[in-house]
Amino acid sequence: MRLGIRAGMGDDWRQNLEKVRIAEDLGYEIVMGGEAWGPSTLPWFTLLAEHTSKIQIGSSILNVFSRTPAALAQEFAVLDRLSEGRMVLGLGSSGEFVIEHFHGVPFRKPLRRLREYVEIFNMLIAREPLEYEGEIFSLHRGFQMQYEPLRPKIPVWIAGITPKSIRQTGEVADGILPIHWPKSAFGTLRDELGEGAQAAGRDASDVTIAVQTQSYVLTGDNDEEMWQAARQPLFHYINRMGVFYWQMLARNGFEAEVRASQAAWADRDREGAIAAISDEMVREIQVIGPIESVREQLQERAALGADVQTLAMPDGDAKEAGQRLEAYLR
Repeated sequence: MRLGIRAGMGDDWRQNLEKVRIAEDLGYEIVMGGEAWGPSTLPWFTLLAEHTSKIQIGSSILNVFSRTPAALAQEFAVLDRLSEGRMVLGLGSSGEFVIEHFHGVPFRKPLRRLREYVEIFNMLIAREPLEYEGEIFSLHRGFQMQYEPLRPKIPVWIAGITPKSIRQTGEVADGILPIHWPKSAFGTLRDELGEGAQAAGRDASDVTIAVQTQSYVLTGDNDEEMWQAARQPLFHYINRMGVFYWQMLARNGFEAEVRASQAAWADRDREGAIAAISDEMVREIQVIGPIESVREQLQERAALGADVQTLAMPDGDAKEAGQRLEAYLR
């Protein structure tokens, strides 16, 4: 069982840095942070690179619209040297609302843009002359990175959940970052990645499945609160995050719950929309139970095909977070 954590800089970056260092000492494999419309995650990665020594550092995710592939190649070439080769570039398209109404950039051809972005990033990190003709990018002056990256390849993981994006990820990327993916469908995910990998002459096993995992620990005093908390993100992604997430959940066996939740939300019945998410759906997608059960469920998910599972950094101070992180492991 390989575990990572998701940890941003937050308001108290010193305490959050201490939590990451505890996770590193416990053997957590990677720390990942994103930004959405929050603060940039790149300064945080610089702190992590300087103040840790073993744990990998990855973005989950950076979008492919607000920065050019060359800009991220410049950033990650330096971060990879600072971290002594521990960076992972996690990319995604984000969504129309964020891209157009936060960044002011047209949200066009996200899947094609992801492909070209990865190809250009890889060329620059490998210090190849940048001669590239795509549908979106046309680059023909032969620019070459004027900085020697520490290694010729930085792993690229992509947040993909549609069949087309999963197959493309199998073709061009080193890992995939699924969110709210049912555990019984990990095998299907590997098969779809394999289709893309085979088309590109690659082995599907070379593509890391790095699942974003939500865990909810039941203590006997907070069980109903935790069940409601576990349903909340599923309600949000079904009803407030466009079509791709609910379509993925419907394809993977939860069409009845999706339709019932959407019907309730159409009447702005929030309680009904949340209640439509069954216990079975929660258990398939989230990890919930007493701490011993949570640990067993994480092990089960690893056996079903999750190569790496990234967990949210626990609340509390560094000592409390460390105790919870250790409990996940043993």
